[in-house]
Amino acid sequence: MDLKEKVIAEVILERFRQDKKFGKQRHDYGDWLKILIEEVGEVAQAMQKEKGWGKESDASDLFAELIQVAAVAVEIAEQVLEERMAESGRSTN
Repeated sequence: MDLKEKVIAEVILERFRQDKKFGKQRHDYGDWLKILIEEVGEVAQAMQKEKGWGKESDASDLFAELIQVAAVAVEIAEQVLEERMAESGRSTN
C-alpha cells in the first residue's frame, strides 16, 4: 500500500468513527463551515505545537488532525451529493 492509499484508508476509518460517535450528520452549510474551521484550527494548533509556538492544546498529532479535516470535508461532500441526487430523483443507495 502506498502513502496515498494509507492516507485515504485513514480518512475512511475516521468517517466510520465519526458515524459511530455522532450518527449520520446533516447540517446547513453555515454550521458545516463552523465545524470544518474548528477542525482546521486544530491543524493550525498542531503545526504550531510542533514548532514550539502557540498555546498548550490537545491538538498535538498533526496527521490525526489532518485526517479529521479530510473526513469532515468528505462528510460535507456526501451531503452535497445526497442533496443533488434527491433533487434529480435518484436514490442515494
